[in-house]
Amino acid sequence: MARLSLLGLMVVVTGWMGCGQATEPSQKKEVAETNSAPAARKKLVFFGNSLTAGYGLDPEEAFPARTQAKIDSLALQVEVINAGLSGETSAGGLTRIDWILQQEPDVFVLELGANDGLRGIPVAETKKNLQGILDKVKKANPAVKLVIAGMMVPPNMGPAYARDFQAIYPELAKNNKAVLIPFLLEGVAGEPRLNLADGIHPTAEGHQMVANAIWSYIQPLLGAGG
Repeated sequence: MARLSLLGLMVVVTGWMGCGQATEPSQKKEVAETNSAPAARKKLVFFGNSLTAGYGLDPEEAFPARTQAKIDSLALQVEVINAGLSGETSAGGLTRIDWILQQEPDVFVLELGANDGLRGIPVAETKKNLQGILDKVKKANPAVKLVIAGMMVPPNMGPAYARDFQAIYPELAKNNKAVLIPFLLEGVAGEPRLNLADGIHPTAEGHQMVANAIWSYIQPLLGAGG
């Protein structure tokens, strides 16, 4: 879904054959203008599950697309890539990340783990898989800027499990010098009017609220001024 196209153009000015005429100043200016390629667009990758994919909605209503709209309104040279996959677990993400890294992200937002929590997967296993994903991203681009979207599990998973699960995200953010979004669905989770009938996935309005909330975390990483 990349929209970026890089133009590489070489212009060689040789002078008129047989007369040795030097290139005129006006010709030099034209050469310089022709050789100037457009600035490369940064790539912002949202890597997650159905929340990122925009389950039950048009993709343009999901928060990654809403983020692209904000970026475009500010005329920033940034392309948003929605790499969300419904049902994705941390183990599935670890398997899939190599393919996603072909996009060469400059900013990488990790939104995974919720499906692990709903399935009761051991916290240590989830944390290990998420760290494995981050390790691969950093190896592919040591200069990448990381963002980790925190998640929570329902209380019926038990207080100890819920506490340990929630602690995964600040620990990963600290260990990887990443920006932490404490809870991706802050103000949206548990609000019937902001969620689909399943009570889990946000409506279009809910996604807009998520996009608005995460912008303050992502904006500084893109060099955005507003």
